[in-house]
Amino acid sequence: MKKYFLLFPCLMFSGVSAQEISASETSDKLNIIKTNVTAYAFRNINLYYERAFNQWFSLNMGFGAMPEGKVPFINSFLKDDDERRFQNLEIKSFNFTIEPRFYLGAGYGKGFYFAPYYRYSKITSNTFDFYYDYTFNGTTFEIPLKGNGGAHGNSGGLMVGAQFFLTKSRNLVLDLWIAGAHYGKGQGDFIMTSDVVLTPDMQARLKQEIENLDIPYVNYTVETNSSGAKVNVDGPWLGFRSGLSVGYRF
Repeated sequence: MKKYFLLFPCLMFSGVSAQEISASETSDKLNIIKTNVTAYAFRNINLYYERAFNQWFSLNMGFGAMPEGKVPFINSFLKDDDERRFQNLEIKSFNFTIEPRFYLGAGYGKGFYFAPYYRYSKITSNTFDFYYDYTFNGTTFEIPLKGNGGAHGNSGGLMVGAQFFLTKSRNLVLDLWIAGAHYGKGQGDFIMTSDVVLTPDMQARLKQEIENLDIPYVNYTVETNSSGAKVNVDGPWLGFRSGLSVGYRF
């Protein structure tokens, strides 16, 4: 019986020691630098920094930038005929995200988490060509315009994900963005100008052509004058997030 009484404290001490070692291994490195590798498929260069403040709470901040280039998946929101109206259209973008994270598992940056976040986004275009057809007395003329502009948005959202520490040293990090979405308000202007002096009838036709583009998730109004058109973006700003990040913990 004495042996069992002696063995029990030893087991208790061993269990407490193991927990302390596990907690120490998790909490001794509170900083993580990482990048979303899946975003590079869309020309999105990005970098994130996460700091754990205690077992269940951390703050993740980052930025992403897409250099000027073709609009990703433009044919998913513009019909082929509408896409052909835009010649040499390219865009670049920038975003900044602040994301508090609340961990449900082991913590200190490890395990499943949910994260409300704020995101600022900005998109600007190059100087592109836009064409529309104008018919007069049975003859159709192709009217060219030059366009450029940009828009920005402020939005809030929620991310659900899981983060894992890899390798024996727990320095390598894998961050899985399972699903995230944000919604907010966007504003911007795009100006189109023409070398042709537009008559009132030509202006009305141009206004109709731009309004008929029917770009999803974007509210815009069109104003025309003798020099061209102004497209004012003012409405919902919607986005989705998912991906896989790798990083270094220190």
